Formats: sequence, structure tokens, C-alpha cells
Amino acid sequence: MECERFTPGSGRLDPRAALRSDAPSLDLNGTWRFRLSPVATVSESFADPGYDDTGWDDLPVPSHWPLHGHGAPAYTNVSYPFPVDPPHVPTENPTGDYRRAFDLPDGWSGGRLRFEGVESYAKVWLNGHELGFTTGSRLPAEFDAGPWLKPGRNVLAVRVHQWSAASYLEDQDQWWLPGIFRDVTLTRSAADVFVRASYEEGRGTLSFDGDGALDVPELGITGLGPGERVTVGAEPWSAETPRLYEAVLRAPGETVRLRVGFRTVSIEDGVLLVNGRPLLLKGVNRHEFHPEHGRAVSYETMREDVLLMKRHNVNAVRTSHYPPHPAFLDLCDELGLWVIDECDLETHGFGQVGWRRNPSDDPRWEEACLDRMRRMVERDKNHPSVIMWSLGNEAGVGRNLGAMADWARERDPSRPIHYEGDRSCEHTDVYSRMYASHAEVEAIGRGAEDPLDDPELDARRRAMPFLQCEYAHAMGNGPGGLAEYQELFERYPRLAGGFIWEWIDHGLAHPALGYAYGGDYGEPVHDGNFVVDGLVFPGRTPSPGLLDLKKVFEPVAFTFSEGSVTIRSKYGFRDLSHLAFSGEVEAEGVPLGSFPLEVPAEGGEVKLPVFPEGEGERWLTVRASLARDEPWADAGHEVAWAQVPLDTDGTPYTGPDDLRAVPRRADGPAHRRDAASAAHGAEIEVGGAVFDGATGRLTRLFGLDVEGPRLELWRAPIDNDRYDGTEFRWRLLGLHRLTHRVDAVEPGDALTVRTRVAPAATDLGMRATYTWTASGDALDLRVDIVPEGDWPEPIPRLGLALTLPSVPRAVTWYGLGPGEAYPDTGMATWVGRWTSTVEGMQTPYVYPQENGHRAAVRWAELAGIRITGAPVFGLTVRPWSTAALDAAAHRPDLVPDGRLHLTLDLAQHGIGSAACGPATLARYELRARPATFRLRFEPS
Repeated sequence: MECERFTPGSGRLDPRAALRSDAPSLDLNGTWRFRLSPVATVSESFADPGYDDTGWDDLPVPSHWPLHGHGAPAYTNVSYPFPVDPPHVPTENPTGDYRRAFDLPDGWSGGRLRFEGVESYAKVWLNGHELGFTTGSRLPAEFDAGPWLKPGRNVLAVRVHQWSAASYLEDQDQWWLPGIFRDVTLTRSAADVFVRASYEEGRGTLSFDGDGALDVPELGITGLGPGERVTVGAEPWSAETPRLYEAVLRAPGETVRLRVGFRTVSIEDGVLLVNGRPLLLKGVNRHEFHPEHGRAVSYETMREDVLLMKRHNVNAVRTSHYPPHPAFLDLCDELGLWVIDECDLETHGFGQVGWRRNPSDDPRWEEACLDRMRRMVERDKNHPSVIMWSLGNEAGVGRNLGAMADWARERDPSRPIHYEGDRSCEHTDVYSRMYASHAEVEAIGRGAEDPLDDPELDARRRAMPFLQCEYAHAMGNGPGGLAEYQELFERYPRLAGGFIWEWIDHGLAHPALGYAYGGDYGEPVHDGNFVVDGLVFPGRTPSPGLLDLKKVFEPVAFTFSEGSVTIRSKYGFRDLSHLAFSGEVEAEGVPLGSFPLEVPAEGGEVKLPVFPEGEGERWLTVRASLARDEPWADAGHEVAWAQVPLDTDGTPYTGPDDLRAVPRRADGPAHRRDAASAAHGAEIEVGGAVFDGATGRLTRLFGLDVEGPRLELWRAPIDNDRYDGTEFRWRLLGLHRLTHRVDAVEPGDALTVRTRVAPAATDLGMRATYTWTASGDALDLRVDIVPEGDWPEPIPRLGLALTLPSVPRAVTWYGLGPGEAYPDTGMATWVGRWTSTVEGMQTPYVYPQENGHRAAVRWAELAGIRITGAPVFGLTVRPWSTAALDAAAHRPDLVPDGRLHLTLDLAQHGIGSAACGPATLARYELRARPATFRLRFEPS
């Protein structure tokens, strides 16, 4: 079949830059006629202008046909969804035929048909004449339409095969979604230009390749000719200060407008520099995705992405794993993001067959690989935001990668070359890795990484900057360990930062499932919910992970001392003059007052007001917000903050203890032992509580029907638990099916209930002794926990589970909030008094899992009960049980059961990012050890 050719295309014009031209153009987006066939070998008679397509369907362009009722989406991460036998593809090859009739404006002559993106193979006809074919799904292709256009009605026909030889180059961890998914245009523009705008020692140097003359009116540049150089006083471009100059190219037959940004990328002594300053990338990986439209992403959605990134202190994007829509790079230029532009190349599935016949090292594929690199570089060469070219992703090693790198360096020596898949870095200018552990990142920062076998390559690599092109896999609840990575990036100059995997959950909107993932469309080969691994949910609502990332990426640091705060800028290219600083004091979560802070543009030590002496828990919060509107956020937008407890003398606490998590409070409310427990038939009463006399189980609390509390070790596994085998080991231990044995119920001055909690089929267990004491209107509980046996694994949690009647009341708590927090997450939370509905306490992960834990809670009120910690506890409130959460596969599976399910935690196991990356750091593991848990219950 012709779609099995190694050749990347035929009949196409040379690639050129994406430009804004005044040349006439005709937008061919809109409603096209469409027919889907199950195989590729159907007649091409539909290309005839007179073909009768009245029996066809309508289909919007841009779009993917599986998202409009024609076939179905399919998701794989690594595996090809067809046999690995290059260049061959299955006979069952969904093939979409498109037709679009359009009228040519009067006086029109000549022109090019430009396709911005078609997956995966497109053959094109105009008025029955075959123009050629193209592959490279996320790259533009242009065909000369001039000879075949005619006045009046014209008919454009396109055949698109889902599978082709090119599919072997596009195994990119995303939904397989064929179709014409980017814009189609008929244009008379033919201009091309390569603007070179460097910056050094306060001045910009400008030149260009192309036809015509270049003007930059703001800089007084007029009539600059091709190859001529001019150096002028100019402001540099950076992601922090994205200064652009409007330029006009007067080309033959048209005028082109473009925006010029002056900047120079360099590497010195193993440090990545821009404009002579070290660059620290605080980045994310971004696939193009919309939950209803797939990769047919609108300008408004692209802009929303960039604004969200900027507002969450993200400064860089890796365009995983292909060049984005060209408008996205325009937005990066305008609003300010550093970009690694990645070639449309990945052959990951060959790793499953030992990299045999990998296209990266097969000379038959060299033309196709080079073609993809050329088209990316030529299209995007004028963007100041693009600071590196990436050869692709997870494509193994081989000669074709070398050929791509050589061509790119010759064409554009101003940008370093990136590629992660070759540890030797033979063809790259930076050392890039994925998911290196904290320990390995630190070793690389110190220059102490394991050597390569080849001394020359080893020495070359040690002179390179290091970056993590993927790290902190943001799948489901998490990622954990962000702060520890950032501390390393900021400590070692060689470390240039990295890119979180990834920006958005790729959940497709589904009428029954909420959001669908791999396998929900009946795919025989799929990778489940591994496609749901982003910092924002499919609808672009920030996840707790993105809020934490904003905190970790803050460009301002605060250090408190007695009577002052030192404010340090972490910006690389601007000072603090655009920020306004303020402070606020709260006592037990109640605001006492606020005040402005005058901070020099360069930062420094700033005196704090004198705060009066006082008892109780008081917190000072200092914030940095935009002093005026920026293009990406309004004045008042918070950029950074810090919180510190105040000592009783009113000065900031500077000791070693983490008073966020464990405040300096008494061991708990004062215990006043009142009436002893009293037995009444089959029941025992202690203060306002009633217990079952035989089991010691609490049945009523202040008039409410209660079940529990009882020791809980289980949590609904998060993705990081599931994918690294932790869940399997926990289930093997039986932690999800604990048995609770009552050994003694001992009424007296207090009610003591002695239990043993253990899974079946093992001799491991936990002795849990509950001691209940009445104290006025309150009920005090002490739980002493003693493990038995040698527990080989960390445990999910150590807490108490109980249920209450569901009542339509909000939950109020004093502690960390407003969002969820776990041992290695929750950097975005701060100590305060918070109120939420029960629904609002759930985090809507696409794949249901442990969520919503509020940490370091001092007290909470719900359902008419106040619970106080001694000193703190973790709080989870749900309208369904942990078992129901564990069993759910999609959000609609979770249905309120009429009860409130509380978990009061002494501790939780950390989160980590082991779904694809390091496990939870040892310091955040929860090990079985003796523990004591104290709580007080009282009417609220």
C-alpha cells in the first residue's frame, strides 16, 4: 500500500516560517463532507469534482473523526496498537475521505494549500488533480495550488489514513486520533524569513535571511537588507520580561509582520545562560488536548493554558512530543515562556522488541526523520521563546538522530540541541534525563554522576548543563517531592531545572463515565488511566499538584528573624519593583490586622511592625502580589507568600520546629475526669456517649447514631501506589481486609476497650487500646497502638474511621487549608480557619483514589460535633466509604450513601511520584511503630 512508503511526502513545497502576511488568504476550515471506510484500498473516485457525496456525513474541520461518532479513540503509552512490522500497517486501516467545495474570490490567481496538521497520512487533490501526499502529523505541509485553481467553484479532496509507515514515528503517549485536526488555508503568501536577533552587553544585534527589506520602526531600523547586521540599543527578551519589537518585512508581493525579541542562549562552564545570566527552567510538559476536541485546540484554549501557567509561576514549556499549533508559540513570545520545541518523533514501542528495526537507526527512515526536523525548525525559527530544539522523545539511539542534530546546528547554531534518549549525549548540547531520583540529581549537580565508558564522551557530558525533561509525574494525587527537587535545582548551578510531567489530564468527555481513559472504548491494547496524569483536570481546573507547584516555583523567598523579614528575589531577569508586599496577623485563624511592607526593588531586610504580646496560636503571613496589571494577570494577583508563627512576645518564631504541623500547644484540652462509665443492661454510658456493652463499640455520640471509631490502616490506593507495586504488596498483606477482635471491655473510671486488629493469613497485627473518659460535656479518647510482628512494608495510614449521619451542614476546621495535604505535598496550604461543604472537600481525580485529606487540623466542627486534636490530627470527610472509593473506576461510580465517613488520622504514608519515577522519599514513609493518638469530642 502507498501509505507504507518510507518517503515522508511528495508534491510539497519547501517548508517555511509561520508568518503573518497581508497576502490574500482563504480560510477553508468549517464543515466538510466526510466518509469513513474500514480499509485503505477504496476507490479514489471521490476526488473527482463531480462526485456525488450527498450520502456522506458532515464533519467539522479541524477535528478528529473518532470524536464525532466515526470509530473510537484509542490510548496507548508505549505499545503500538498494531503489529511492529515496519513499514507495514494493518489491512484494517480506518480511512477518512474529505471533500470541501469553495468559491474562489474574483481576481484570485495562484496560491498554496497549507495544512497545519493531519494525522497520519494525507493525500490531496484539487479539482481532481493529485497534488501529492504528506506525513508528519503535527507539522505543516504546503502544496502549489495555482495551476489547478479555477474561477468560481473549486473542490478540494483529501484522503486520510489512520495508520501509515509514519505511525511508527508517532508513538507519543497520547490518544490515537486521526483526522484533519489543524487549520486548512489557501494562501497567496510565499514569503520566508529567518530573523536573527541576539543580545549582548546591553545591545541587540539584528540580521535576517530572506527576500525583501526589514523595518523595525521603534528601533529606527529602516530598509535592512538580507545578510546585513545592525546593532542597536534594545531591551532584551526573557520569559519574565517578554519585550517584543514589531517588525515589517517588505517582501516581493506581500508585507509580513513579525515580532522580534532579542536574546542569546549560551552554555558556559556547564551552566545554561540566556543573555549572560543563568537560566533556571520551572517548566511543564504540554500535550495539546481538549476533553471534547482532542488535539484540535482553539486559540482561546491555548491562551488559557499560557495564562494558567504564568499565574502558577511556571516559566517554561516542553512541547511534548511534537511542535504545537503555531499560535501557541506566538502566545509564549507575547506572554513570556521559555520553550523547548520538540520534533514530531517518538518510536518508544520499539523498546518492547529490543529496539530491533528502530527507525532512528535505519537509513531507510533518514529522509523522514530529517524532514520532520526541517519542518519544525523552519516553521518556528523566528520565535524568541524557543531556546532549544529537541530531536524528539524516547526514540532510542541511532544515526538518524545524529543527522537531524547536524542539520539543525548548521541551519541554526544559536539554539542548543536537546534529546533525552541517548545517555551518552553524543548528539546533544545538554544532558537531559527523565525521572532521575533526588539522590541522582544531587550527584549530577555536584559533577559526581556515574561515568560513561567512553572517557571523551564522559568529559563532554560533564561540561553540559543538566535538566530533567520529565520529572515529578503528576498522575492522580501528587506529585510528592517537589520541594526537594527544587531545592537541588537552586543549589547547584549545573542544574538547569526541568519540566513536570505533565500539564493536563487527557480525560475525554464521556456521557456516562464523566471522563474516559484507555480501555473505555473497548481497545484490545491500552494503558488505562496512564493518560490521566496532569497538573490540571481535563476541564483545566488546577489540581492540588499545580497549587503546590506554584508555591515551589515562587520567584520570591522570605526569611524571618526577630523583628524583620528578609526578602530575596529569585527572578533571573527582573527586580521586585512590579510587586506589592503586605502582611497579615491571625490568632487562632481570626484576622487581627494587616499592613503594607515597603520592599526595595532589589529586596533586602525589612522591619516588621511591633506586634503585641499574646497567648494562643498567632501567625504572620507575608504576601507578594502584582502591584499593577500584567498581560497575564491583574493587579493583586498573588505571586508568593510565607507564613511564620509568632512567639508570645510578638516576634517571629525562628526555632527548628515545624509549627505548621505540630503547634506549640498543650498536650490537648485539659482533662477533667467526671462520672465513671456506667453500665445499663447491654449498653455502657460515658458522658454523652453510648457504647455496646459486649463490643465496646461507640453507637451514639451526643444523640447521633455513630459507627466506630476503629483503627484504619487502608487508603484507596493512589496511582503512585498502584503503578509501583505498593498496592499489590499492601493487598498481599491484607491491609484492605482487616479483622477487628475485641479482647476486653473494661468499665470503670474510664471505659477501656482492648482490641487486636490484623489481616487474615498472617501473624502481623496491631494492638489498639481505646480509653474513653468523660470530661464535663466532652468525651476524651486515647488510643494506644502497638504493632506486633515484623512489618515489612510501610503502611498506608494510621487513623480512626467512623461514620455519622449525613447532615446538610458545612465542615469548619482550624489547621492547614484550604486544600488537601499529605506528608510530602500540601506546600500550598497554610494555617487558617476554613469552611467547606462535604462535596468541596473531595478532590475530583478522574480515577478515584485517596484524596481530600486536611492536615495538621487543630479542631474541626461538623454534624454538631467538635473534634479537637492533642495537638493535631488529619481529617477526611466523605459521603461514601473508603471501600466504595477503592472500588470506583470513574467519578460517577461514587454515590453518596447517606452517611458521613470520617477518617481521623494520626499519620499517612507519603505520596511520591512512583507511577513513573521515584517512590516516596524515606522520610515520608509511614512505618508501623508504637503510637498514641488523643482526641476530644464535644457538642459544637
